[in-house]
Amino acid sequence: MFIKEKQTRIKIVLIISILLFLVITIRIFYLQLFNNKLSNLANNLWQRNLPVTASRGEILDRNGKILATNITTTTIYVVPNQIKDKDNVAIKLAEILNCDKESILKHLNKKTYLEKINPEGRQLNSETANKINDLKIDGIYLMKESKRYYPYNTLLSHTLGYVGIDNQGLSGLELQYDKYLTGKDGMIKYTSDGKGNRLNNLEVYEQPQDGMNIYLTINIDIQLAVERELENVMNKYNPDAAWAVVMNPNNGEILAMASSPTFNSNNYKEYDLETINRNLPIWKNYEPGSTFKNVTPLLSHKIFYL
Repeated sequence: MFIKEKQTRIKIVLIISILLFLVITIRIFYLQLFNNKLSNLANNLWQRNLPVTASRGEILDRNGKILATNITTTTIYVVPNQIKDKDNVAIKLAEILNCDKESILKHLNKKTYLEKINPEGRQLNSETANKINDLKIDGIYLMKESKRYYPYNTLLSHTLGYVGIDNQGLSGLELQYDKYLTGKDGMIKYTSDGKGNRLNNLEVYEQPQDGMNIYLTINIDIQLAVERELENVMNKYNPDAAWAVVMNPNNGEILAMASSPTFNSNNYKEYDLETINRNLPIWKNYEPGSTFKNVTPLLSHKIFYL
């Protein structure tokens, strides 16, 4: 009797174990083939992405002459887990970047799979980038990044505006049409092990989508002439400010818009906020005076026919 009860219990446990095993197997089968949940979790653990920044759209005048474009620079990214001797690497990078070792070490010790050396390692020229590349250090990645460049320097600066270090529009047309000028970044996908070491698997490159170009009604030749005359006015009469607008009277197109004092959009941080944020032809208030007289006959004409 005792042996029979024992055998019955063993059978029950065995059946329950088989059922649990079947349930777990079916669940895993479902998640793997239909839900992809486990696959996505695994990819999140193994997959790493190196960003590839998109180029900002250009701004051109009515004849296609470039007013705002981009130049290629380099930015440093590091994978902290791949860097063995962090102290030594920090010394070498700090020497090339001409900055404090501790600021670099702070980036190298971050508990993250990918860290941007910001701002010390942003928008580097080719000479500096080559020095870092020659170090041949695992875990350091040099990625191309575009930097906004205004070939005419101070020309049309208040109207064009300027962008920040992340190529985001901060003023003028750069801000107004930022969503059109901004592209979509791409990436380089690779896999790594649990310690962050890069595996020799196939890399996947997703190409960035550059921003849209914008054509203005501005005529750069007229703009040059207007700004030259404004400079002569400033030098001769020494006013607090001067501004001018050239418009096509047939359709209202703005052919030139300038104000002085002006600034260089490439180095906007060197100027005070009052100078860089006031596009005087639009911002400045003035009494209508004679410009308002044409309203009188217009109103009289309307009243007469009423």
